[in-house]
Amino acid sequence: MVPEAEFRSYYGQPVIKSPVWHEPHMPAYLYLGGLSGAAAVMGVMAGLSGRDRLALTSRVTAALGATAGAAFLVAELGRPERFLNMLRVFKPTSPMSMGSWILAVHSGLTAAAAAPALLATRPASGIAGSLPSAVTAALPVAGDAATLASGVTGPLMATYTAVLLADTAVPAWHEAHRELPFLFAGSALAAAGAAGMLATPRAEAGPARAVAVLGAALETAAGAVLESRLGLVGEPYHQGRAGRLLRAARVLTAGGGLLAAVAGRGRVLTALSGLALTAGSLVTRFGILEAGRASAADPKYTVVPQRRRLEGEGRTPARPPARMWP
Repeated sequence: MVPEAEFRSYYGQPVIKSPVWHEPHMPAYLYLGGLSGAAAVMGVMAGLSGRDRLALTSRVTAALGATAGAAFLVAELGRPERFLNMLRVFKPTSPMSMGSWILAVHSGLTAAAAAPALLATRPASGIAGSLPSAVTAALPVAGDAATLASGVTGPLMATYTAVLLADTAVPAWHEAHRELPFLFAGSALAAAGAAGMLATPRAEAGPARAVAVLGAALETAAGAVLESRLGLVGEPYHQGRAGRLLRAARVLTAGGGLLAAVAGRGRVLTALSGLALTAGSLVTRFGILEAGRASAADPKYTVVPQRRRLEGEGRTPARPPARMWP
């Protein structure tokens, strides 16, 4: 008997369209969004615990990350009005729609939280000196309220992009829908902790180091579970350019986390740890995007899992005709 042919796709062409997102726009946006979200949460915790210097650093980091991330997103879209058009719809079942609103609200809140804190450092000069006294007195209250609100939008900002990727038909992303939010959350915490370590005096940066270590551990664990659970669909995370990027990210993140645990002993260790964690978080985003492209380009990652699911349900997959004429 002639062995049964293993169908992959007609003429070896991809079954789904590969993502068209560009580098460095999208990886930078994913990194900066996560950084902003985690920094906003860290700013709330620092403020509530009386660590004013770390709270200021976190507020400014969250605002800069959200602003720069929005700029990269607009650059990816091509025209600013395309982002504004995304805000014309509020659809809770759409990760794209909800993500647009999360970004818009979070960016406004972080800017409102950072502005009064920055003005308070120079109350008698510049813009702060020209404001009416009633407005100047109200700014800290408004800033604190915006900070608390950004602590709510922060976790959403740090993880919604993982939901956005997992909601696509790209096999490497869709099948990793359980682990991607944890991986992105850990990476965001590591990045925010690194920023806090680098921009805050070492004597006051202890909580930032703890956040960095926690984030590095969470990212490393989620990445290991992701790559081991997916089986065939997880191959793109090990192979090619994506595999090289993610291996480098693991080394940077794990090394940065270990250094962060002892970074209080010196400036050099603090700087090396912060830079390694920052690079690891950014490279992780490049690796995740590349793995998605690789899985979309090879039809086996789409067809083989579908056939296995059908066979497991006792159904016979539809067979293509023996010959397809163009």
